[in-house]
Amino acid sequence: MANTYTQLYIQFVFSVKGRQNFVKESFREELEKVMCGIVTHHNCKTYAIYCNPDHTHIFIGMHPNISPSKLMEQVKSGSSKWINEKEFIKGKFCWQKGFGAFSYSKSHIDRVVKYVLNQPEHHKKQSFREEHLLFLKKFEVDYDTKYVFEWYDE
Repeated sequence: MANTYTQLYIQFVFSVKGRQNFVKESFREELEKVMCGIVTHHNCKTYAIYCNPDHTHIFIGMHPNISPSKLMEQVKSGSSKWINEKEFIKGKFCWQKGFGAFSYSKSHIDRVVKYVLNQPEHHKKQSFREEHLLFLKKFEVDYDTKYVFEWYDE
């Protein structure tokens, strides 16, 4: 009997709507656990996650039965719902539309995990905007800056 065998590693990057610093340290780790639970529910594996105040990086080993877009829809909607039910912020929390998805080979896993987990130090030197545009250039993704994210003055 034939089967499907894959090796798919993707780093996803997505932003809080309005680039607001809504992800607080007081609930960051719990939010990360909620997101990891959603990933696991879809038979994928979280290698690393870090929720910055205004954006999130999550490095995932993908299962072939779910598309990257569908997984991100589930992660973003499920985590937004959780934040809103817990009333961690005033008003309604939501993520911006869209996301970045960057694929890696198995030999890059350790390096990407370290990068994701080192986000607080990394962002002392580089803004999220600079970081994201650098990803797009490094991975040779064609893009129009007006459609990347809703950028606000930093």
